[in-house]
Amino acid sequence: MTGQVYRLHSTLELPLETVYDYFEDDPDLPPEIASVDITRRKNTLIISAVADDETISKYTPTAQLKASISETRVYTEEEQERRNGPRWGEEPEEEEDEEPLGELIEVAAFKGDRETVLQNTAVQYPMFLVLCDLAREAEKGTLTAITEKDGELQATRIVDGEDRPASIEVVEGPNANSSGDSGVNWRDNEFI
Repeated sequence: MTGQVYRLHSTLELPLETVYDYFEDDPDLPPEIASVDITRRKNTLIISAVADDETISKYTPTAQLKASISETRVYTEEEQERRNGPRWGEEPEEEEDEEPLGELIEVAAFKGDRETVLQNTAVQYPMFLVLCDLAREAEKGTLTAITEKDGELQATRIVDGEDRPASIEVVEGPNANSSGDSGVNWRDNEFI
């Protein structure tokens, strides 16, 4: 399989536990990827591809997914209602000194454009497919991409864990009608 990732934007957020569980469940990785190495450095999660192709030097950096890790509180519906307070006309409940509502969990945020989320070019397209599988596990966030596979452009859009229709539209750039004369002529500028 040949492929290339041209454009990618991600706002995916997954519980860190979900990411670890996904890889522990022995997922079907693309044939170009033998396995993945997961490394955590402080608040950064790096998922690196281990290439199946032995012609790739061990010193060649393979594609990796990068996510920032943060803590967030998750509430049940009942906790969310108590947190929002009483409705209009209801008597407020007497507050007791309770522990904070909700559960504190760590979240892996795959946010940014191609070079921020998907780094290095060796086995980049297969690692993009792994990112798509992770996006289908996410309850929150969007993954959009323009890729090329076997000579054809493909649009990908995954929103809140579900594949959505996507298309590629070719448009002219913002300065397509200008002749290039509107810029500053630095050579003949008397103020320099």
